[in-house]
Amino acid sequence: MNILLTSVGRRSYLAEYFKAALGSGGEVHVSNSTDVSPAFMFADRCVVTPLIYDKEYIPFLLNYCRENKIDGVIPLFDINVPVLSRHKESFEKNGTRVIAADAETAAVCNDKYRAYKWLKERGFDVPKTYLSAEEFNEDIKNKAVSYPAIVKPRWGMGSLGVYRADNEEELKVFHNKALSQIKETYLKYESAADISSAVIIQEMLTGREYGLDIINDLNGRHINTVVKEKRAMRSGETDCAVTVNNIELKKLGARLAAQTKHCADMDADVFESEGRYYILDMNARFGGGYPFSHAAGKDLPKAIVSWLGGGDGAAFVRGERFSVLSHKDIRIVRLSKGADK
Repeated sequence: MNILLTSVGRRSYLAEYFKAALGSGGEVHVSNSTDVSPAFMFADRCVVTPLIYDKEYIPFLLNYCRENKIDGVIPLFDINVPVLSRHKESFEKNGTRVIAADAETAAVCNDKYRAYKWLKERGFDVPKTYLSAEEFNEDIKNKAVSYPAIVKPRWGMGSLGVYRADNEEELKVFHNKALSQIKETYLKYESAADISSAVIIQEMLTGREYGLDIINDLNGRHINTVVKEKRAMRSGETDCAVTVNNIELKKLGARLAAQTKHCADMDADVFESEGRYYILDMNARFGGGYPFSHAAGKDLPKAIVSWLGGGDGAAFVRGERFSVLSHKDIRIVRLSKGADK
């Protein structure tokens, strides 16, 4: 069995997890649109692809999967998920399974304002979210919300273009700055769908922050939700976390899974504020917080390999250990041997 991880970037740990899951029974392939990728050094094979939005991207991957007998493709980057989801049938004709949410769910997760409305309509608690500073300030006058506020890209990821505004003047400045950053980075591609509403304003919540790994099987059946209390963040990703046995959040994960019917992992960020749980974000992919679940004894890569092979991999993702405190480390990966003096 062969697995391809696309847009792998720095997620070398996932290449290692899948290599361990496959053992001697297959190869881990990784791809990226640039060759400066640490994960290339940890896979069996690697390939540089066209850019995700290039018209040759999907044909390139289809050909690569066919030639290398790839059984499963797993996208690891937000903007990569909907692109691959829209072409599931083409890959399946080649005998390759795209392990990602359906195109509609992927589109909802990537659009933070659409996700806000989608969650609210289904009875989930969410922070108040606005498409314009005018709407937000109108609610300020009506005392329905208050400063500080979070300004961020509607189609965004990580900490790029995210700011805290403490007053109306800062809101204007940060709104313009976030929009400028969107236009200058890869965020411009998805934001082009509605550039005039590409920045959202969200009420700022205080309290405990949690990360959920909401795990379904490949047919969208919920298996487990691993709950992690975040202890530290870095560049929009969880840096330190501890697994906890929070029954309410496990139930929340099951409710969300029943609505999305995604396959494999969905990463969700949740705030506990004044006794209520607010969903801030959903990512229909392996999130940056997955290693904390893995450290607590859950092995989603092994479950995926089992499911792809027709087995029942559920046992690999049930019954995590609680109170496992983990922290990401920094290591240097040499990508080339270098030249003599």
